[in-house]
Amino acid sequence: MKNLLRNMSPALPPAQIRETLRASGGAAAGLCACAMFALAWPTIAGVPIALLAPLGASAVLVFAVPNSPLAQPWSAIGGNAVSAMAAVAVLQTAPLAWGPPLAVAAAITAMMFARALHPPGGAIALLAALDPAPILDAGFTFALAPVSVLTAALVLAGILYNRTTGRKYPFRQSVQTPMQTQEIRLGLSNDELEELLQRFRQATNIGVADLGRLLAAAEEEAAQHRFEGVTCGSIMTQNLITVLPDTPVTQVAKLFRDHSIKCLPVVDAKGIFVGLILQNDLIDALMRDGGRKFHPARAAKLMAKNVMLPPVGTVPHDLPVGALLNRLAAQGVQTVPITNEGRLVGILTRSDIIGLLLQGAQNRVAV
Repeated sequence: MKNLLRNMSPALPPAQIRETLRASGGAAAGLCACAMFALAWPTIAGVPIALLAPLGASAVLVFAVPNSPLAQPWSAIGGNAVSAMAAVAVLQTAPLAWGPPLAVAAAITAMMFARALHPPGGAIALLAALDPAPILDAGFTFALAPVSVLTAALVLAGILYNRTTGRKYPFRQSVQTPMQTQEIRLGLSNDELEELLQRFRQATNIGVADLGRLLAAAEEEAAQHRFEGVTCGSIMTQNLITVLPDTPVTQVAKLFRDHSIKCLPVVDAKGIFVGLILQNDLIDALMRDGGRKFHPARAAKLMAKNVMLPPVGTVPHDLPVGALLNRLAAQGVQTVPITNEGRLVGILTRSDIIGLLLQGAQNRVAV
């Protein structure tokens, strides 16, 4: 009984005053937009335009949970529209006594197949079945006006209001291209994230992109705990050997040979990081015929700026080390330039991370 009572308790976290006011104010603004539209165009295609009660439920989704898949424009407009069409089809073919349950069932089926699940669509279908006479007179035009027209007005108001108040709506849709490393660092594809949602039956509650963001944030938080807030600047290699963009490649090669380094940062006269030279890139630039023969004439003309990689992948010196684990491990990156206001201040390598991991290892008891 105790567990049953606990399961019947509120599942949502305590309300935040600011978010509550934002959502309720948005719902009021959205329905006002619908009412103004109905006043401006009292009829469309001969059908009178009047507010529908299920629009209140749509407003709750669009303004209170704008990141939910159930609240997205396709779900809202498409879900209400196909539900209205399903209800009309049922009323035209089935006995009126069976209209309400069959209309709702047909609406759910239509929304699922259209990938436009929107709970107020069931209310649209039920409302139509409870008062079938005007719906039968309007026919399938009912799905266009007032249902689709007013839902579209509500969604448009939701887009404007949510973005104005700092909420993303519509939310980020998943794509087949790789996710941005800085935003989602899990190394999981969209298909794998979607499979997780399907496995736990959460596909209708959260989108793929938002799941990735939540998991990435959790991963980053765990990594920061693991390294106790250690920043890149505290373990990076400093006192770097650098070259200018106009440094001859022959001198670059000599630095690689004399100092046994794997990379060579390129900076301008003010110390601003402008590129990175890796050993492989230097060798490729000096060879010809597919890398089988040294090309001395080419070496005499090349400078550092001709063989360096662009200054991408830099991170600030105060970034937590945990944020770079996926880049250095799963993505195969060997070196990460560390900057402070654009100026190169150090280099972070896999060896630096390994050294951090091994700190105090000699004092640990073997298990």
